[in-house]
Amino acid sequence: MAVAVKLPDTDRKVGLNFVNWYLNGVSKNLKVKAYRTIILLVVLYECETWSVTLREERGLRVFENRVLRRIFGPKRDEVTGEWRKLHNEELNDQYCSPNIVRVIKSQKNEMDGVCSV
Repeated sequence: MAVAVKLPDTDRKVGLNFVNWYLNGVSKNLKVKAYRTIILLVVLYECETWSVTLREERGLRVFENRVLRRIFGPKRDEVTGEWRKLHNEELNDQYCSPNIVRVIKSQKNEMDGVCSV
């Protein structure tokens, strides 16, 4: 079963809009917890059965980075003083959890271990 990373606009925006509308004025830690417990559960439903290509992995990383950029917001550049988007490395440092592709691969490894016993 292949995973369809190209989500329709309404489905793709659910994660981003959830962060903006429902969690406005909420701390970043709570937004991260909501992302992990609500959005990731829906996106990764039965991911252990997926056969993910490199293109689909990239699409999942792009989705995750968009949501995390909404959670953590922009950063003021120390040199110029202008606001800018966080780079992917900065997002990974602030998120402090495995990225979505690692989660999928670990789920598949766990499932392989269960099936081989």
